[in-house]
Amino acid sequence: MPLLARLFLSLMLLAAAPATMRAQDYPTAPIRVLTGFPPGTTADVSMRIIGPRMTGLLGQSIVVENRPGAGSSIAAAAAARAPKDGYTLLFGSTANLLNGALNAGLSFDFLKDLAPIALMTSAPTVLIVSPETGVKSVAELIQLAKSKPNALSFASSGLTSTTHLTLEMFHALANVKTTHIPYQGSPQAIADMLAGRINGYFAPLSSALAHIRSGKVIGLAITDARRFPLFPELPTMVEAGVPNFEAVLWFGLFAPAGTPPAVIERIALAANDALKADEVVKALGAQAVTALGSTPAEFRQYVETENRRWLSIIATAGLKREP
Repeated sequence: MPLLARLFLSLMLLAAAPATMRAQDYPTAPIRVLTGFPPGTTADVSMRIIGPRMTGLLGQSIVVENRPGAGSSIAAAAAARAPKDGYTLLFGSTANLLNGALNAGLSFDFLKDLAPIALMTSAPTVLIVSPETGVKSVAELIQLAKSKPNALSFASSGLTSTTHLTLEMFHALANVKTTHIPYQGSPQAIADMLAGRINGYFAPLSSALAHIRSGKVIGLAITDARRFPLFPELPTMVEAGVPNFEAVLWFGLFAPAGTPPAVIERIALAANDALKADEVVKALGAQAVTALGSTPAEFRQYVETENRRWLSIIATAGLKREP
């Protein structure tokens, strides 16, 4: 057989080989993990803690790349369009579900175009206010907000982000109105709060931790169902008098839909092993983040359940899907 014919046949056989066979050597190059928020945010800090451990397990570098904006949709869109080879992943979050539910103009479908790999971490948000507000409890904040509708300014880490929807949940369940000021992430929101330009924020606890401890902001309540070990003195929102109030940030790894199952399983195995490492658990805990872990199938089911829950919250808040 002529040389060119043999080369052509070899290429055809390689192209026809099952994806599982071609994925056996994965990874052979560094892996990019896109995060939809700026450096210093919960997503960024969490992945930078987990990444080195995964690097050791996979034998290739995990490179965290920040693509902030549009409530994490810029990063998610880039990941959805990436080659289906496992070398570009998304460190996605609750925010991506909310964007899909509230923004009809996205260029991708989060639930269809991205494949869940592993549920990685969770973090509660905390209701913080500027000392200038003069309030010391959730009840006092509600009283002030009711006496001055829309006078208080509340930050979020972006339109349709989890912190935005948590604020809308507060509006609905406490029957108050504040003025929403969206930012690209927690660092900018808290910086403006410290400068006296923002009155309140449902902030990721990891971003607000040091400022609560220093007294620069006042922590009023945790949005989780249970009190958080780092701040056992802080009540939950339910304990503070707002029934049915629960909101938690979760984060997980996603690959472009169509990525070979063997590649997804390989990444999931490394992620779960990394999340069990004592140094990772301790480092995350110090940032008010809980290490989780799951199989791809378990994570897919979790995402679907969370989607239904947030759709119900969106309906309760009376929010409409934007065209």
